[in-house]
Amino acid sequence: MIWSDLAAQVWQRLLDSLKVAPPDLDDRLIWVIVAAGVVVLSPLWKWVRPTVTVIHELGHALVGVVCGRRFRGFVISPDMSGHAITKGPARGPGMVLTLAAGYPMPGLVGAVLIWAAVSGRADLVLLVAIVAVCIGLVMSRSLYTAGTMVAMLTIAVVLWWRAAATWNAAVVCGLGVVVLLGAWRHLVAVAGSRAPRQDPGALARLTGIPAAIWTLMFALILGACSWWAGRVIVAGLG
Repeated sequence: MIWSDLAAQVWQRLLDSLKVAPPDLDDRLIWVIVAAGVVVLSPLWKWVRPTVTVIHELGHALVGVVCGRRFRGFVISPDMSGHAITKGPARGPGMVLTLAAGYPMPGLVGAVLIWAAVSGRADLVLLVAIVAVCIGLVMSRSLYTAGTMVAMLTIAVVLWWRAAATWNAAVVCGLGVVVLLGAWRHLVAVAGSRAPRQDPGALARLTGIPAAIWTLMFALILGACSWWAGRVIVAGLG
């Protein structure tokens, strides 16, 4: 009986997650954005940076799979660097697209999170995040990576199961801002680097296009994501 009741509650929660109910954030939206900015620009950044790195690496993996490559796993290091392991041709469009997906992906995900939160889809985002993190946990190839994924999964499950809709919207929106700003911070850190271990340098070696051009292309994509997120936020405030 206990298991049947739990199954019924989970099913009802799943159905509730599919409902679209724009939250009443009002002025709290401003405070969420300010708090997210403080997190990215303060020592708290080291605690949330793994989220951006995970999105970066899973971005490589997702695009790699779409391009026909095989995703074998990924690793996040304590210094917050990481790499995704995909198998396939060492050259060609698929490899180029796989490498190019890393830096833009957090910007795109951050903008989508902000839109989802403001439009009333925060619970659905948390549900999708739970599924994505579970896949990431299975594909983890180090204890540190697995521990990071377990921590992220725990937070996502607790929020999805227990928190109120308005609170979830605020958290998802704040996370979106953190990830979007974090994407810029990651790109600035690698700007000007021609090291083969960095994505722009690796892309330059594969394509003959200078690393600076790849960095500029990433910046343009992040700029478009930031513009869209800004319009969503302004609409939410209006």
